[in-house]
Amino acid sequence: MAQDTQLSELTGRALRLLDRAPAGRRVLIGIAGAPGAGKTTLARALAEALTARDAVVAHVPMDGFHLADAALDLLGLRDRKGAPDTFDAAGYAALLARIAAGETVWAPAFERDLEQPIAQAILVPADAQIVISEGNYLLLGAPEWRAVAAWFDEVWFCLLDDEVRRARLISRHVRFGKTPDGAREWVERLDEANARIVAVTAPAADLLIRLPG
Repeated sequence: MAQDTQLSELTGRALRLLDRAPAGRRVLIGIAGAPGAGKTTLARALAEALTARDAVVAHVPMDGFHLADAALDLLGLRDRKGAPDTFDAAGYAALLARIAAGETVWAPAFERDLEQPIAQAILVPADAQIVISEGNYLLLGAPEWRAVAAWFDEVWFCLLDDEVRRARLISRHVRFGKTPDGAREWVERLDEANARIVAVTAPAADLLIRLPG
């Protein structure tokens, strides 16, 4: 998790974006980074800090746009779950467009106990001023992901020591049902491949955030 001073600085940056936005216009902040880098923890902490400063905030993770296992089976992608092509990037971009337009939106979430997306689980209310969305692939160069990035006012990129990040990923996979050996195999075969894809996108970020291990 971000240190208190770091979180305070990020909160201030988000509020300055809101102050500079045209009246009534929402601010969309993306948080990118490799699997296990701390994106969700940072997004939740930032949302809490902004709420404490009287901003109306919604948190809409990219993970709600995971394709369901039934879809992955249909496409033959089940063993690559979590790779860029196992997400509905076009659906994600369409949702961000509605959010940017100021609509009240019900967004999907990802339920880790089930390892499945859940439709209409997150409310973005009409009065939301700042919407935070985090995910691995916000800065990918493929057209479908550029369409996602286009809706953000800024995208921040989380950096975390690789050994710490991998240990966290293994622990997470075990917590949600994999054996230790299975978790390590999944991390080395898939999560780390995805991490390499994400790492090269860091220079495109508006801000690099070095998180403590």
